Amino acid sequence: MIDFLLTSIKNLTDQGHLWKAFKTFTLIQYHASSTASYSLVLHPISCLLLSCTNLKSLAQGKQLHAHIFVLGLERHPILVPKLVSFYSSFNLLVDAHFVTEDSNILHPVPWNMLISSYVRYGKFSEALSAYRQMMNKGIRPDNFTYPSVLKACGEMMDVGSGMEVHESIKASSLEWNLFVHNAIVSMYGRLGLVDVARHMFDIMPDRDAVSWNAMISAYATRGMWKEAFKLFNSMQVESIEINIITWNTVAGGCLRTGNFKGALELLSQMRSCGIQLDSIALIIGLGACSHIGAIKLGKEIHGFAFRGGTCGYDNLKNALITMYSRCKDLRHAYTLFQLIGNKSIITWNSMLSGCTHMDLAEEASFLFREMLLSGIEPNYVTIASILPLCARVANLQHGKEFHCYITKCKGFGDYLLLWNALVDMYARSGKVSEAKRVFDSLTKRDEVTYTSMIAGYGMQGEGEAALELFEEMNRFHIKPDHVTLVAVLSACSHSGLVIQGQKVFEKMSSVYGINPGLEHYACMVDLFGRAGLLNKAKEIITRMPYRPTSAMWATLLGACRIHGNTDVGEWAAEKLLEMRPENSGYYVLIANMYAASGCWNKLATVRTSMRDLGVRKAPGCAWVDVGSGFSPFLVGDTSNTHTHEIYLLLDGLSELMKDDGHVSTERSCSVDDVFEEQSGQTGLEVAGAQHCWSLAPEGVLIVRYVMNVY
Repeated sequence: MIDFLLTSIKNLTDQGHLWKAFKTFTLIQYHASSTASYSLVLHPISCLLLSCTNLKSLAQGKQLHAHIFVLGLERHPILVPKLVSFYSSFNLLVDAHFVTEDSNILHPVPWNMLISSYVRYGKFSEALSAYRQMMNKGIRPDNFTYPSVLKACGEMMDVGSGMEVHESIKASSLEWNLFVHNAIVSMYGRLGLVDVARHMFDIMPDRDAVSWNAMISAYATRGMWKEAFKLFNSMQVESIEINIITWNTVAGGCLRTGNFKGALELLSQMRSCGIQLDSIALIIGLGACSHIGAIKLGKEIHGFAFRGGTCGYDNLKNALITMYSRCKDLRHAYTLFQLIGNKSIITWNSMLSGCTHMDLAEEASFLFREMLLSGIEPNYVTIASILPLCARVANLQHGKEFHCYITKCKGFGDYLLLWNALVDMYARSGKVSEAKRVFDSLTKRDEVTYTSMIAGYGMQGEGEAALELFEEMNRFHIKPDHVTLVAVLSACSHSGLVIQGQKVFEKMSSVYGINPGLEHYACMVDLFGRAGLLNKAKEIITRMPYRPTSAMWATLLGACRIHGNTDVGEWAAEKLLEMRPENSGYYVLIANMYAASGCWNKLATVRTSMRDLGVRKAPGCAWVDVGSGFSPFLVGDTSNTHTHEIYLLLDGLSELMKDDGHVSTERSCSVDDVFEEQSGQTGLEVAGAQHCWSLAPEGVLIVRYVMNVY
């Protein structure tokens, strides 16, 4: 009879019929009380506790615990672990701790369950406290205790406790255990003691995939990507099984270090190995596509995500918006943006960043207002995305308003990214004194802060000030990056500091550890060209380990025209024409050079090439701001309703410019001339000349005149 009832309870609990199982248990309990044998109820109580745990039946489980107290079985070695597991499953760790502490069991099983539960719920200090309490009771830890305790030490960044536990492991008589050793490697990596972690990894007599993954993760956490990539390659050579977390970690490392093609290649390898790409892998792939403009591949990833059912994740949607917008497919980006119901700040930032990336000032302004109206407060990323656009559209009014907003919001004070964006905005707008004021107010600066300030000085022709700031940067042991050196070389170029520029260029590899890139060689061409050292500029182009770009040939060509060197100029013009560039300014530059030297046949060839290629000279563009927004119009444009008043005003402003010495009175400033003068500029220069006036008192009418040199 008893055996039948016990079997019935097991079957009922396995089938989830908890109420029927309890009803059957009452029959067993009645029989046990009549025989005074409580051992009969141990097995059914154990089955019922397990069923309450699995079925998440808290009330029934507590009733069962009360009954266990009545029976005097609360310290029984079979029931204590079941009770700990039951309370832990409901995150009732205080109750679980009481059950464990109240028991007199010297075996570590209930303590192991308690400690692992504390760790699972992120209560690491409680886990360490339980471990010490266990030790004080004389209960010896085993190989199931240490992994949880070591993880708690690593998560708490508690080096002292971690080393103490490690010493305890070495002093114990336990045999070497792979799981414990993996936990040691992981703990030291989490604590930042990467060398110790690597030593523990190297001395392991046996390793599994977890061992390799733990060490790679340790390197990745500290940004030691070179070591992580090397270990990952070794893992592949030894045919160690690689889980998707490690694949994603290494692919993410490629993305962070600028190896975008490497990240995409790793994703391709994952698919070849039969690994299903998760949302994290797809986000990494979309990030790589957005950086290199690979919209076709980005669309393939979008299709893969749609078929795999992962398009519902907000992070993936945001990555898709970023990818489409950075690949200049704003229509698809905005379509995805509109499909998202509850837009987070990240979603808004992704769309705003896309507009900023494409210099769409009006659209970005509209989106920003729409975001505010929807009740979303901008964060530091939002402001940092919009500030560069304020500089590029020659409208500092909004930039100054953002500056005030940043100053008033106390939460923004610690974000150096914001202050760097402010310095860059003022510097790019020609307001170097304002940029320096923000720069001086900062208690913390990095290479971006200095680079923005150096670039600002360079654009104003204050090369000496830029070099002084570069020296200060070196004194403070702030390592310059490749962008910093572009800014320094450009500043030297604009100020005619040829010797200083040469010295900086020569020190790039030996002192700063940066191999000169194409942009650095372009700066040197510009440096020598502006100084009239055209043969040296030619030598730079012919001897550098890169293929010259059309912009470099145009730089040399512009310098030749200024300094009257027809031979080198015609050579550069031929090279430039061979590249069939799309920039109309280059053709104008070549045509004017041929016209100046009387080469009318070659001039006709240039004009024919422009016609055959469909290249048209981009006209100058002006923006008028009357307070309610910008109104653009082109050279010779009569479509604006205020055309007559605008041209009268521009004529008056031109006279003021001449009186101020901004425009030479010896010859008129045609659009061709603008192209001739601007085509040789580097990417750090403002794309056009900017002049601002205000007319008062009849209301302010501000005209910002921007020469379009694209």
